[in-house]
Amino acid sequence: MVLRLYLVRHGETTASREGGYSGSGNPPLTEAGQQMAQALADTYADLNWQAAYVSPLLRAQETAQPLCQQAKLDMRIRDGLREIDFGIWENRTPDEVMASHQQDYLHWLAEPAWNPPTGGESAVVVASRVSLVIQEITETIADGNVLVVSHKATLRILLCNLLGIDLGRYRDRIAMPVASLSILSFNQHGPCLERLGDRSHLPLELRDRAGT
Repeated sequence: MVLRLYLVRHGETTASREGGYSGSGNPPLTEAGQQMAQALADTYADLNWQAAYVSPLLRAQETAQPLCQQAKLDMRIRDGLREIDFGIWENRTPDEVMASHQQDYLHWLAEPAWNPPTGGESAVVVASRVSLVIQEITETIADGNVLVVSHKATLRILLCNLLGIDLGRYRDRIAMPVASLSILSFNQHGPCLERLGDRSHLPLELRDRAGT
């Protein structure tokens, strides 16, 4: 009996395309992002799914929708899966944040586990809330495949927390491109990373798009 979490970062948005910080903001998917969501569904909808857990933000729900529709899954919306809150850095570029909040920005770059964006969340806070969702899944579903659709920082923090990687290094150690899939299994030895940041389900022209 093995439980597998299929961890999916949402598809492309204008923010992921242009590089501004987007946490609590709620942009929809671009047309390319919608194509990414459909490609995910076309590749994985036929798996034997047990459940789908999805962030409440629009870009995550739009990414999950095609797969959930094809697989006849109800979305279980969980606030713990939303993106990190960037506070007043929301919709600003790194250069803009460096100019307006230099000390906070430098502290966050050096140690984001405990130092939050100005008015936002630290990685420790995100790890705490997302761990409650993982606990819910592992306590209610013994084995099978579970879809989890969330966000760049949240998924990187989740993986660091479960794999014993220093939370302060979540931005340095784990890549999480848009519409990518990572697979985490749970066995007698605990969580095991089987796949990271895979985008082989996307057509080449979508994989090669610039963005963050």
